[in-house]
Amino acid sequence: MARKATGATRMPRGGRGKHARVRSHSNLIRDLYSQFRHLVHEVGKFGIVGATGAVVQFGVQDPLHYHFGMGALTALFCGYAAATCITFVGNRYWTYRDRRDESQGFARESAVFIVMNVIGIGIQEGLVALATYGLGWKGGFAYNAATVIGLGIATLFRLYAYRTFVFRVMTPSGEALEELEPQTARRFPPKVPAVLTVRAVAARPRHRP
Repeated sequence: MARKATGATRMPRGGRGKHARVRSHSNLIRDLYSQFRHLVHEVGKFGIVGATGAVVQFGVQDPLHYHFGMGALTALFCGYAAATCITFVGNRYWTYRDRRDESQGFARESAVFIVMNVIGIGIQEGLVALATYGLGWKGGFAYNAATVIGLGIATLFRLYAYRTFVFRVMTPSGEALEELEPQTARRFPPKVPAVLTVRAVAARPRHRP
């Protein structure tokens, strides 16, 4: 009896190997994304807030410097101060909303945030001072280019500083963990393996009518 044609064609060995590699790579990418998903979203939000702050900074410092004749460093400081207010609100209530610990208080976060931004403005002011007064680059392009480079370096510093010092996740103390254990046990009881459950049901005595 002749075999019926199923219409399916076998995939060559090379094709199967290539398909397996592609699937393995896609699984690796998916696993990496799931592992660092929160960090990726956090960095994305930080970038949006930082870009908004950069727009505010240039929108303040350039008119002050070019139209009102304010000094390069003074105009930069004024623009940075205006941008800092925007970035503080955006990072506190959006970027690092899940990392905030209410017990730290608004005053503590604000103080550490200001300290980190003083270091950040020092980085920017130093590069602009080097370009403007050290190298004598007083043109508009050089001024903004030095500001962008300083802003980039300061942004990397702030990304690390905000996560580490400002909006940090507080580790619960031993007493807090002991208080949480009974509640966690009630909400999430330990799972019984399916094999043991089947054995227990099989060993249960049957009542004859």
